[in-house]
Amino acid sequence: MFDGIKKSLSRIFIRFEPVEPVKELQHFDTVQTSEQAFESINRGVCSIPLEKIVGTVGRYHDFDSRFRPKRKEDSGRLQGILRAMVKGKPMPPVSLYQIKDDYFILDGHHRVTAARELGHKHIQACILELLPGADTYENILYREKIAFRDKAGLTETIDLTELGQFTHLEQQIMAHQEFLAQTADQEVDYSHAAIDWYRTIYKPLYSMVAGSGLADSFPRRTVDDLCLYISVHQWELSKQRRYGIGIDRLIPKSMEEFRTKMAEYREAEYPEMRREITFFILLNIEGRHENHIMDKLLQLDEVDEVHSVHGSIDLIVKATLMRDLLTSDAELISQFTHSHVRNLRGVRGSQTLIPGVSRVRKKEVR
Repeated sequence: MFDGIKKSLSRIFIRFEPVEPVKELQHFDTVQTSEQAFESINRGVCSIPLEKIVGTVGRYHDFDSRFRPKRKEDSGRLQGILRAMVKGKPMPPVSLYQIKDDYFILDGHHRVTAARELGHKHIQACILELLPGADTYENILYREKIAFRDKAGLTETIDLTELGQFTHLEQQIMAHQEFLAQTADQEVDYSHAAIDWYRTIYKPLYSMVAGSGLADSFPRRTVDDLCLYISVHQWELSKQRRYGIGIDRLIPKSMEEFRTKMAEYREAEYPEMRREITFFILLNIEGRHENHIMDKLLQLDEVDEVHSVHGSIDLIVKATLMRDLLTSDAELISQFTHSHVRNLRGVRGSQTLIPGVSRVRKKEVR
């Protein structure tokens, strides 16, 4: 065992021999002043991603950007910590200041360095958060996120990108609080209702939205933004939509009905917020390009069948697309037709048909 530890340490220490010049760490004092971050909240001991530790309190001249000692003579203490960590000895948590999503080392520089060098991703830390006081849009939004999270007693931060939207989530929690109180015939405190709301309502909705790929269509929005949009329109406004009505089959207009429905599933079994669209494209083409067009169409994964017919239409194409439940059929079909069909050489014109009611007879296997 000792030989294995020795070899591990020797590989680590060799990496400290050449200390190349690298960029300086972020200065805590500079960031604190620019953010006007002076109001503090003790967050206790948490597991913190090492990649989010970006600076130090007063010792930025002693370490490089990977928190390696700049002076070779300072590595003795680090080597002792590395030996202890390789042997599995427990280390006390480091002490960090937090300003928004960044952390600064107050105490424990060598423990952070050792954890990084050993390939760890997280480290235990005592956190004192300093709330940003500067009234920028980003800071006001951050304070709203933290205020909502702390009031609800949640460990996760809901990442909305617009100001003033957390009131909708608070209304949902209060409605759920009232429901739980009526069901139990006793008072239920806000924090208990919030944690239950997050676990049984919000997280299932988040998982469904995240798994749908819907956020890919809204690059400036988060999955949390889309959850808010859906939940407000389903459970607060109950607006009638001209498209996306398939969402009602997955997400009932009652929040508590949705909660009851999702309780029947394990997370891996949550229904997908996607469905198939089958449609037909009628094409007029130049006859000399018929075979070329048919070959190109059949190379598309979305195309199921291509038929050459006689009459006013030259080709009939049957295709299937997958769409999320908020996008309109017409929009998606139009985009597909113009991107993949209309631009083929020899295509003169096209029409698209979406079946209203379809019945398919199953053929008996003989």
